[in-house]
Amino acid sequence: MKKIGLFLDCSPPRGEFQINQFVLDAVSALPSERFSVVVAYSSELWTEYLRNYNLKAIHVPAGVWGRALCLGWTLLGLPMGLWRKICPLFHPLTRAFLREQCDLWIFPSQNSRSYQIPVPALGSIHDLMHRYERGFPESSSKREYQYRERMFANVCHWAKGVLVDSEVGRQHVAESYGMPLEQIHVLPFVAPPYIRETSSPPGFDSRYSLPDKFIFYPAQFWEHKNHKRLIRAVASLKKELPDLALVLAGAPKNAYDSVINLIHELGLTNDVHFLGYVPDADMPEFYRRARALVMPTFYGPTNIPPLEAFEVGCPVAISGIYAMPEQAGGAALLFNPELVEEIADCIRRLWLDDELCAELINRGKGRAEAWGKRQFNERLRIIVEQITGDPEIATK
Repeated sequence: MKKIGLFLDCSPPRGEFQINQFVLDAVSALPSERFSVVVAYSSELWTEYLRNYNLKAIHVPAGVWGRALCLGWTLLGLPMGLWRKICPLFHPLTRAFLREQCDLWIFPSQNSRSYQIPVPALGSIHDLMHRYERGFPESSSKREYQYRERMFANVCHWAKGVLVDSEVGRQHVAESYGMPLEQIHVLPFVAPPYIRETSSPPGFDSRYSLPDKFIFYPAQFWEHKNHKRLIRAVASLKKELPDLALVLAGAPKNAYDSVINLIHELGLTNDVHFLGYVPDADMPEFYRRARALVMPTFYGPTNIPPLEAFEVGCPVAISGIYAMPEQAGGAALLFNPELVEEIADCIRRLWLDDELCAELINRGKGRAEAWGKRQFNERLRIIVEQITGDPEIATK
């Protein structure tokens, strides 16, 4: 029997938290006759979620001194191989991992733990946009670039395997860090469990004042999320579509103020609605009521909102770059996120064409059925078996 460890190293409500949940579900579904599982978690906020699983769970806080020493070691550029040799002597997190004697530890979050702790690791690289999209403020910081480069190079050097979200992500990792393709494992994201809630949340209509018909875009106000071109596209259509409305979900930070300024400049104050932070429980209802999801992001390779929309039955239009066409599989309209006129054309078609929307809904539901929780769990099982040398797949 193989022993598998899972390290949950993030807190809600970040998107990374959803990815950790996906993997937790998949690990809990591993065949119990062939695998035993232990879950280590750094935040006590996981305690409530873990009650729903019949798994051994251990709380492993990193500790202030251990974290500080490891950070200092990294910043000084000292050899990681030496750190991996000496850290079991004093580092509490490392000791906790080694005590479990796992055949493989899975790290769903992309962080330094997967190489700083000397255990057989399956790490994660969700995106390399710091390399491929340097033009945005969140990508252009030299310090952030160097940090991510050091982290991902070490992950690829020390981990037994790396999880990525798509074939494009697989190629990015291989060409960026020279990791052999056979060690890079594609595990596409799935829609989070909360999106399958079918009833309207209590008090929804009292919390939100929504237009009867609207385009929806849930995203933090980073520059790469491309809100401004979306808003310009809406402005270009207002004479043709006077009832056109846009609803945006996301905390008022980052580039939020510049988005507000643009809305005032274009005279769209009554046409663009801001929700602020939206809890997970309310998200399905927004997709159900929206005319469509329009997502003009520059970052990929893939994203979770299109998967949520497919699951609920909301038509989708997304950027046709990186692995987003691969993710959509023909179930979404595609556009060049640099071109306002292409975004506007997709909005126009979605707003006016009921038959198109019905077709996209059907395609999206088919896409959700073709790749969902069952397929995700099965794919992770195969990856784990490949890395641990499970005899059942050795002859396949």
